[in-house]
Amino acid sequence: MNTAAIPEFAIDVRGLNKHFGEKHVVNNVSLRVRSGEIFGFLGPNGSGKTTTIRMVCGLLKPDSGSGTCLGYDIQRESAEIKRNVGYMTQKFSFWDDLTIMENLDFVARMYQVRERRNAVRAALKGLGLEARAGQLAGELSGGWKQRMALAACMLHQPRLLLLDEPTAGVDPRARRDFWDEIQALAAKGISVMVSTHYMDEAVRCHKLAYIAYGKLLTQGSAAEVIASQRLTTWAIRGDRLAELQVELRQQPGVTQTVTFGDVLHASGSDAPLLQRTVETAAASRGLRAEKIDTSLEDVFIHLMSGADEQPGGRQ
Repeated sequence: MNTAAIPEFAIDVRGLNKHFGEKHVVNNVSLRVRSGEIFGFLGPNGSGKTTTIRMVCGLLKPDSGSGTCLGYDIQRESAEIKRNVGYMTQKFSFWDDLTIMENLDFVARMYQVRERRNAVRAALKGLGLEARAGQLAGELSGGWKQRMALAACMLHQPRLLLLDEPTAGVDPRARRDFWDEIQALAAKGISVMVSTHYMDEAVRCHKLAYIAYGKLLTQGSAAEVIASQRLTTWAIRGDRLAELQVELRQQPGVTQTVTFGDVLHASGSDAPLLQRTVETAAASRGLRAEKIDTSLEDVFIHLMSGADEQPGGRQ
């Protein structure tokens, strides 16, 4: 790993803005990611996650804003940032007609990795790819492609990993194995910023940020993000929940209703009023209602609804 002094914050950026034509893709975004931290970056498609990541790692120049990545200035020292960051793109971007080993060897040459062959062997071993080293990349499943891409990111021993929806389209077991690897890397002091749509992945992050339509809506630990929205949530179980959901949406104290399988969540910021409304509606239908802890998913649905309702929310 690079032996340069490790700053307190792997990422420390303020007021980032980026336009593409008339579209304001990233709007005054500020982020801090501590060294050795797993930072989850969440938001819907088109929210500005990828553009922000590219500005942080020196691939895209901000229209305005300032800050550092690994202590390097994002406006003036992009070359140094690129040498110390591992960036895993959304789309598999390696060569299908080369083997895993050939792909890794090519990447190691690009980074001018010292003792290249030893580095490739170590990457293969570290991510359990030794037995498949001679297999063509184009023949790999999504989970194995993901492992190979992570191995390629680690060849030059980066101090920061930027992972852009790395588990999209990957089966649950492969996702779990991937996150075990990420947590092991973080335990060694490597910082990780990862964008994801999955709530079970979000709760494995030390800190979270949620962005919608270019604007950062909230950031903090999972507990801090949930607490910041001051929502109370009730769960209602039983039959014909779709009808009840439509009814509750019109009732006082109910900010949102979301169905999760055979359970209906009703949330609101006025706890006493919400309780009266939910208990009355449930009792009239012979259903059971109970107060529950508000989940991250409840909060993110609430944030997304609020962003939709803001002027200019849809871009």
